[in-house]
Amino acid sequence: MTSPEEFLAAAEAHSAHNYHPLPVVVATAEGAWMTDVAGRRYLDMLAGYSALNFGHGNRRLLDAARAQLERVTLTSRAFHHDRFADFCAQLAELCGMELVLPMNTGAEAVETAIKTARKWGYRVKGVRDGRAKIVVADNNFHGRTTTIVSFSTDPEARDDFGPYTPGFAIVPYGDLAALEAVVDDDTVAVLLEPIQGEAGVLVPPPGYLAGVRALTRARNVLFIADEIQSGLGRTGRTFACEHEGVVPDMYVLGKALGGGVVPVSAVVSSREVLGVFRPGEHGSTFGGNPLACAVALEVIAILRTGELQQRAAELGDHLHRELAPLVERGAADAVRGRGLWAGVDVNPSRGDGRTVSERLLARGVLVKDTHGATIRIAPPLVISREDLDWGLERVREVLGV
Repeated sequence: MTSPEEFLAAAEAHSAHNYHPLPVVVATAEGAWMTDVAGRRYLDMLAGYSALNFGHGNRRLLDAARAQLERVTLTSRAFHHDRFADFCAQLAELCGMELVLPMNTGAEAVETAIKTARKWGYRVKGVRDGRAKIVVADNNFHGRTTTIVSFSTDPEARDDFGPYTPGFAIVPYGDLAALEAVVDDDTVAVLLEPIQGEAGVLVPPPGYLAGVRALTRARNVLFIADEIQSGLGRTGRTFACEHEGVVPDMYVLGKALGGGVVPVSAVVSSREVLGVFRPGEHGSTFGGNPLACAVALEVIAILRTGELQQRAAELGDHLHRELAPLVERGAADAVRGRGLWAGVDVNPSRGDGRTVSERLLARGVLVKDTHGATIRIAPPLVISREDLDWGLERVREVLGV
């Protein structure tokens, strides 16, 4: 295969059609740029849905991975390895928590959080067996396992995958009164994204997260923050919850924790909460493997300085100033977001999200649509201001501004 068309045809012929990728075939990448098999360069304004916060081919992360590849990559959790203790201790410290339960993918971490909350509810809170309830928000996206899609309100993610797992209540996102109305003695947790990414980068109203924290604390309910997309620098803080001065009972982390090199996820919480597990009750062969720990330790070291968080805050302010005129000039119905993360609702007169994404692709910019009319902008946090401005100029061109 030598041409992009041949690669695309082969992919369509031999892979399940559970994705509808843009017609580009990437061969190499560095920083905020990707190059396709024909040698054409593209500015990455998606960053692997925030998995690539530190950019493609980050030297520090690749060096950490290479060094570990020469030593040991997998032991399983049947044995200890020499990177595990440091990883758990340093991630717990970054989160201001006590214990870490490592997994691989974001969905695995969410499943772990659900199991943790239920076990805590039975063993610590005293909920009667089989009655534990977890409250979630509509328009959520926490993954695609059978249990997780059971509380999705997205027909595309949910339809035809039943029977569905019980034990969840769904309330409107951002509505504190609706949340308070469904929390009862059987409620063990409230599971929320501090900013809903897949839904179109939806930011809750001011005070919402603080209100959730106060309510859950008063009712002896765990507050679980799914920071898989919003965490680890994306919004200008280490965690999006920090924008309201909120510390949840449990962080669910993934994506950027592996630096775009290997899949790494984790649940981080207190000893009281994660301490409910006993050997054999939960686990993962690859969770917390030496290679994952080595890369994640370097991710933590990068975040510890706060430099990328500050960069995301400053470039994020610039991003949103540049995007605001799209609404004023009728090219977009709304622009939302925080830090280097934005959702742009394209005015129907300019096309739908997929069409706009394809037009940007033709101009050398990669974004992705969601829910029909929305495009998401989330470049690597290492992007230069000049490159960001170049990409935003292409957005203005495509939207006719």
